[in-house]
Amino acid sequence: MELDQLRYFLKLAEMGNFTRAAEELLISQPALSRSIQKLEEELGVPLLVRKSKATDLTDAGVLMKSRAEQIMAIIDDTKARITDDGKSGRIRLGAIPTIAPYFLPTFLKRFAKRFPKANVELHEDTTQNLLAGCSQGEIDLLVVALPIVGKHLAAETLFEEELLLVLAANHPLGNKKQIRASDIESLPFVVLNEAHCLSDTISTYCRGRSFQPVTVGRTNQLSMVQELVAISDSVSFVPEMAAKLDKSRARVYRSIAGSKPTRTVAMIWDPYRFQSRLVQSMREMLLDEAEAFSKG
Repeated sequence: MELDQLRYFLKLAEMGNFTRAAEELLISQPALSRSIQKLEEELGVPLLVRKSKATDLTDAGVLMKSRAEQIMAIIDDTKARITDDGKSGRIRLGAIPTIAPYFLPTFLKRFAKRFPKANVELHEDTTQNLLAGCSQGEIDLLVVALPIVGKHLAAETLFEEELLLVLAANHPLGNKKQIRASDIESLPFVVLNEAHCLSDTISTYCRGRSFQPVTVGRTNQLSMVQELVAISDSVSFVPEMAAKLDKSRARVYRSIAGSKPTRTVAMIWDPYRFQSRLVQSMREMLLDEAEAFSKG
């Protein structure tokens, strides 16, 4: 049994299709088929149920997948420990879409300047998918908003951020000296889809003021929320980091008087997995970046 066979098998199990798996592995489909067949012959049992355009795992294949993942994780961990010079290597950094484009660009520039030999892979996804990737060892470090639901993961708060009310520049509320939660309880809201944690944060804040936001639109992009607000009488809440970068005159941002909606941004990692000195350096730099961000 060879490591390449395990690697090929895991990719095929992930893709569920010989053609797509071969393309991902940069090998020919016949070469992939021969490798999998040789592995099955060595084990004496079929690992796959072959269909016309897809493959499914047999019971033996499910067990083999679990064991192969453990083996490859041990090998990757061993390589990382042996080659850990604190200056080079790969870091897989994950962040949610309402943080990644606003907080990370400046940070990544600074990190690259300090560690020019490091290779940072950015994974932008929803909190749920990022937590799963971190738990499975596919992502080293996350920057997300609390709270999270994840077993055996460590969290360290970076900063707390206000959510600002965004509305069209000509919206009647824009002329008020102070806008309170009671002023928006009957207004239509545009929010992100339910998979995004920001929507939950907004709903929780509104329910705490005894009203449920009337949602008239949902989207996957925070920038689209801003655009839809600008052309309608709808409103929304947007993280301060996104509002600071918005140069459009079509909308304005206001702080709610009294109790304000906020979110807590934190970094997440798996304390039971090996973390290179490079990853530890990134954690330290994220704390410094967060302190500077909070003051700025």
